[in-house]
Amino acid sequence: MKLTKAHLWIFAVVWLTAALFLAGTAFGQVPDPANNAPSLLDGVPALEGIGLNARIIQLFLIVTVLSLAPGIAMMITCLPFIVIVFSFLRQAIGLQSSPPNMMIMGLAMFLTFFIMQPVFSQAWDEGLSPYMDGEITELQATERTLTPFRGFMEKRITDDAVQRLADTMPSRNYNLQEETPFSLLVTAFMLSEIKRGFQIGFVIFLPFLIIDLIVASILMAMGMMMVPPAVVSLPFKLAFFVVADGWLKITEALIAGYG
Repeated sequence: MKLTKAHLWIFAVVWLTAALFLAGTAFGQVPDPANNAPSLLDGVPALEGIGLNARIIQLFLIVTVLSLAPGIAMMITCLPFIVIVFSFLRQAIGLQSSPPNMMIMGLAMFLTFFIMQPVFSQAWDEGLSPYMDGEITELQATERTLTPFRGFMEKRITDDAVQRLADTMPSRNYNLQEETPFSLLVTAFMLSEIKRGFQIGFVIFLPFLIIDLIVASILMAMGMMMVPPAVVSLPFKLAFFVVADGWLKITEALIAGYG
């Protein structure tokens, strides 16, 4: 279903109404000691000695992180690289909508979970789980949760990506001999993944391009100038891809590259 401006306006109105309702409920009610009715924020973990305002801020931060989850997945995981490779593969075969975008994204997400599972497990065991048990603070939990992702990204960036990005902002005086700033590391990682995805896309295009050239040459030699070569070559490309078990081989190559 394609979202239109009307849908976006309806979503904005519903979200604003819900936000105003929650704000009015939180601030408009006077706490009654005799009333033991549960509060809307009873499920939100509160810090020791901090009142209702801090709990609302915590709730706001949780909702913000959840809304940014797709963007975070694109920034610090292998999801963009896999999506780029699969998109190049579909274009190389000559299929515009098969497999559909939803299927490609679903396959890319499951492969991302399969590849990133050790990183997710380490982040949970070292950062999130101790924080939920009350053993560490928020800052310690954030640092420990991001440490496995930092190690994963540092192994995937190209040699000069971080240095070239740091040179674009000489006024900030980045000290790359110590720990690389997270914002700089994420930017270098995303650019490196995009570059690597385009390199693999070029390799994927070559065999299908050869099939297109062969079919076009045969059609020209037969004098069939009005027949589109792409229409005739599509069955041959599909047959070549199926016989070669292309989906499994490309998936194996992608997973092995992260191994």
